[in-house]
Amino acid sequence: MVTSNQTLKLELDQRSLLQRLKLTDWIWAAMLLAGTFFVYGEYNELMDIYEKGILILTAATLLVMGFSWRALQILTTLIALLSLFALSRYGGELAQVEQDFFLKFMFSSQSAIMWMSALYVMATIAYFGWLFSQVEFVGRVASSMTWIATAMGFVGLMVRWYESYLIGTDVGHIPVSNLYEVFILFSIITALIYLHYEKRYNTRSLGGFVLLIISAAVGFLLWYAFDRNAAGIQPLVPALQSYWMKIHVPANFVGYGAFALAAMVGVVYLLKKRALDHNPTGVMALRLPELNMLDDVMYKSIALGFAFFTLATILGALWAAEAWGGYWSWDPKETWALIVWLNYAAWLHMRLTKGWRGRPMAWWSVIGLFVTLFAFLGVNMFLSGLHSYGEL
Repeated sequence: MVTSNQTLKLELDQRSLLQRLKLTDWIWAAMLLAGTFFVYGEYNELMDIYEKGILILTAATLLVMGFSWRALQILTTLIALLSLFALSRYGGELAQVEQDFFLKFMFSSQSAIMWMSALYVMATIAYFGWLFSQVEFVGRVASSMTWIATAMGFVGLMVRWYESYLIGTDVGHIPVSNLYEVFILFSIITALIYLHYEKRYNTRSLGGFVLLIISAAVGFLLWYAFDRNAAGIQPLVPALQSYWMKIHVPANFVGYGAFALAAMVGVVYLLKKRALDHNPTGVMALRLPELNMLDDVMYKSIALGFAFFTLATILGALWAAEAWGGYWSWDPKETWALIVWLNYAAWLHMRLTKGWRGRPMAWWSVIGLFVTLFAFLGVNMFLSGLHSYGEL
């Protein structure tokens, strides 16, 4: 039963939220809703009921998140403006990529993704430069490059989506269908989750370590694109021609990104603990975040990842029933997804019921990354089955 004090507190919280909103918040919200209505009005005849639901839910989620995290308003506005500018340069012809300066060097899907890659690597260096120098300007540059890299990654995916339809309406699809595309998705989601924690905890000390995993993903992405010619847009196989892909894959990679971030926070925890034990006046002991904060970020990241990974697993089972006639077939990808789920379920269980914290949980989160990495990438390399984002 809700007491009068609880009701009063809820009303005060609601009023304080409304009072915190500024004119710019409402302008951004109006632009978001206008864009949503425009897309619905233009393409509703081409969408089924599920795709319409995805559009509405996405807009509502962005609205809520944008009100509580204003940096997201700037990011989404920048992505929209740059994407629309890029699309306007095509004139309905994919050949414009080689003729238009802005497309060739900045905003075609490949150009934007190259900018994303370069900026993430430079941001990694800048974050470590800030950690050891403590020069505020260097820290601001590192954060700014991470934001811009994330925006360019999203722009690259948006433009790639459009380019797929320029190739042919039967080819067009959301760009989350193969290893090349999902590595881009992994990079920008992991960066976005990190940037949220950077703002929330007001520290950049984790930046270099988290960006290391993103730079590793970028390295794989570049190798995969140039050595294996994987950047080309290919038609979807029949099993992937489904609205389920639009929600299952992004949910999965929110989970992967959060797990990766938790693992790197675990690395920082172990470094901090070692520094405090052996050299309490050293750089690592003094400049890395406090152990309690690291433990909190690690827990929240794994909780976030587990929630989205659970959702993705349920969605995947529903998709499998539609595509292959059964909810579960013990395919290698499904089996390893279950192993990942059980691993983090056990982590959260020990944290919440047994009160486990500290070094053992940090090691567990680091080891969990390798379990997750095998489920994400190793299955494609060493095992065969129904699921595949692409062969190596």
